[in-house]
Amino acid sequence: MSGPTAPRAARRPGGRRTGRARRVRALLLAGALLLPLGTAGPAAAESGAAGPAAESGAVTVAARADDGARITRVERLGDRVFDLMVASPAMRATLPVRVILPWGWRQTSSRTYPVLYLLQGAADDYTSWTRETDVEELSDGADVLVVMPEGGRAGFYTDWWDHGRSTAPRWETFHTVELRQLVERVLRGGDARAVVGLSEGGLGALNYAARHPGVYRFAGSLSGIVDISDPLMRLFIAGTCLREHIDPVRLWGLPTRQRRIWDAHNPSRMVSRFKGTWVHLYAASGAPGGLEDTLNPAGSLLERPLGPPTRAFAGALRRAGVRVTTRLFGPGTHSWPYWQRELHRIWPSVLTALVTPAGGGRP
Repeated sequence: MSGPTAPRAARRPGGRRTGRARRVRALLLAGALLLPLGTAGPAAAESGAAGPAAESGAVTVAARADDGARITRVERLGDRVFDLMVASPAMRATLPVRVILPWGWRQTSSRTYPVLYLLQGAADDYTSWTRETDVEELSDGADVLVVMPEGGRAGFYTDWWDHGRSTAPRWETFHTVELRQLVERVLRGGDARAVVGLSEGGLGALNYAARHPGVYRFAGSLSGIVDISDPLMRLFIAGTCLREHIDPVRLWGLPTRQRRIWDAHNPSRMVSRFKGTWVHLYAASGAPGGLEDTLNPAGSLLERPLGPPTRAFAGALRRAGVRVTTRLFGPGTHSWPYWQRELHRIWPSVLTALVTPAGGGRP
């Protein structure tokens, strides 16, 4: 799916808390992460064989993922916002991940925290959620880790088929194995997880939930692709790849020749695998809904085809006994003001899923 349109002015990370209380809490939180304060550049901490000492002035990043993925650098951006650089064997690269820590977080604490993963859309990057929404302020009172990984401009949240090449990007492995292990081993993430994505990231959120049953209690798709067998959706996928100078065949092969691979990455072909996950689906009508600063014909064009397949997918989920909530066909375009509004609407559900065993609670 093509990426979000009409981005708004950049938001500077930083919560609404003011005065002495905010300054004190920010200092305590930064100290808990054990980052040097007052430095002009990133606070770097390379992990060695035994790792740096867990003392003031260094972040303990010795813990690694099973395949050796590790955090190589931490940069403080705001009171609770940090960027991590992750060296990923799956991607053969070092990639950024933005995190929002809850107030009171301590690396040395014995407690763990629920985790919300937010996935970007195409032609964007890991900064999009803090740039375009108020997710930092929204999460201010929640004891939840918010993790926003880089997903590539056309990564499609998948381990690329790429004709079997060993150098193929492995986005799914990076997000669901390497990063998940680092979040749990370094940031004290617990086993209560939610994943929400928009546009291309909506497809990613649904695929991650279906392909890893029991891992995510809540999966939200905001204007996402739910059926990659739909010819129009395949056209959108190909167009997104070609715009980024990527051969779309590298993703999952040809639909006719590699049909099993396509089906294995198609939410609509994996309906039964969502059992135990609370699924939320959003798609608007494409008609302007009053939140746009200007007319957005591209956003209307991109959003309009998403409703019918999303409604069909929701029906299939309900027939399979999957917990699903929807908001479909209301006015709105494929753009950030509507995703920001939907994030606020689903926030109570996300928190309910994260704090209730096995994602319980009434939708």
